[in-house]
Amino acid sequence: MQENCGEYTLPQDEEAINDSEKDSETEQQLDESELIEKTGSIRPQNAKHLIHCLTIIGQVEGHYVLASQNKTTKYEHIIPALVAIEQDRSIEGLIIILNTVGGDVEAGLAIAELIAGMKTPTVSLVVGGGHSIGVPLSVSAMESYIVPSASMTIHPVRMNGMMLGVPQSLSYIDRIQDRIIRFVTAQSRVGEEKFRSLMMNTQELATDVGSVVSGAQAVEMGLIDHLGSLSDAIEGLYRLIETGNPRYA
Repeated sequence: MQENCGEYTLPQDEEAINDSEKDSETEQQLDESELIEKTGSIRPQNAKHLIHCLTIIGQVEGHYVLASQNKTTKYEHIIPALVAIEQDRSIEGLIIILNTVGGDVEAGLAIAELIAGMKTPTVSLVVGGGHSIGVPLSVSAMESYIVPSASMTIHPVRMNGMMLGVPQSLSYIDRIQDRIIRFVTAQSRVGEEKFRSLMMNTQELATDVGSVVSGAQAVEMGLIDHLGSLSDAIEGLYRLIETGNPRYA
């Protein structure tokens, strides 16, 4: 009886299955790359809990398209992403990484309101900076974190472009400012009087009104909940997932 010591050849069905799996993995990697490129988002698969990472970086782009050299976070990408995350039962939590100089007030506040209204466990982490409209975005999550080296600039609302110099225009700006103050003080432990004093400070910025606070100062005054980094934020999100109530029956 002659033994066959040649190479083993996979059956055609098994080859087809392996090729299909490879194609599926490639497609998944391409989808993830496209997701990161378009929205700055990624969903890790091999983790204790399935969480979605959302980045808010550069300048928050709102109703007007910014110049191509600006690094932007587009609100028309973020808003549908938040709606999808809130509906997706496989996503157990959301971590928002912020390094932003601010941007469109209406767009930033709209995103912050949506995050604050989510039942999905949410955690924010400020790295680098959470300036201007980045402040409401930072406090909109259920728990907020900031790294020691980060900073946050708190200043009054600015208007760009031509504006009529009439009392109605100033009243409109005041009302927008009041909306931001109410939101920030409702979502954090900082008092309204303290926040207004930081916003109207004339002694700190050379060419502007406002204040710059460090990570430790933001936590001390109650603007941000915790001083920590990525691992602390993820542990906090895991805790919210494990101790919270299910989002939907």
